[in-house]
Amino acid sequence: MKINYDTYYWQNELVRLRPATVDDWDEFYLNFFDNPARFLLDSLIELPLNEEGAKEVWREFIENSKRKGRHNFTIETLDGLKVGSLSISGIDERNGTFGIGMQISRDYRGKGYGTAAMKILLDYAFNERRLHKYQTFVIEGNVGSKTMLEKLGCVKEGVIRGTTYHQGRYWDEIHYGLFAEEFNALHKKA
Repeated sequence: MKINYDTYYWQNELVRLRPATVDDWDEFYLNFFDNPARFLLDSLIELPLNEEGAKEVWREFIENSKRKGRHNFTIETLDGLKVGSLSISGIDERNGTFGIGMQISRDYRGKGYGTAAMKILLDYAFNERRLHKYQTFVIEGNVGSKTMLEKLGCVKEGVIRGTTYHQGRYWDEIHYGLFAEEFNALHKKA
């Protein structure tokens, strides 16, 4: 079946988002071998998985996400090449806050895919869901995520010292926030 994406909300000039499925386990598995990136994403070094284990972990993640109100997406180029994944989670409807988790596969980092995907999801959260504030943190040394967050307009709100143990020392969390009006001032088309 050929899909016409001309009016598809979930895309921009660089990427398209689609719902993540259990069949996307392969990207999760390949990214699992990028231990420095996995540490920066989940603040831990995971035990190794084989392909069957990765399929099971990913299937459970997708199924549990639905119950927990997390919405998972696969990031693709406009040609359909998988380059990463992201999810919106921790939605607090009462206070209007939320978080986004993302991983771009090693070979596709630094090409703007993450920033482009974040713009789509932030626009949805702020301008369709009426959420008020995006909040997140990065582990110190995560230059790629820090740079992307600052490009998006996120403001450094503080540092929580020594929260994550890795490689024999404790690492800091650097917290960022972005309000809907800040995002729209920078990125909303007229």
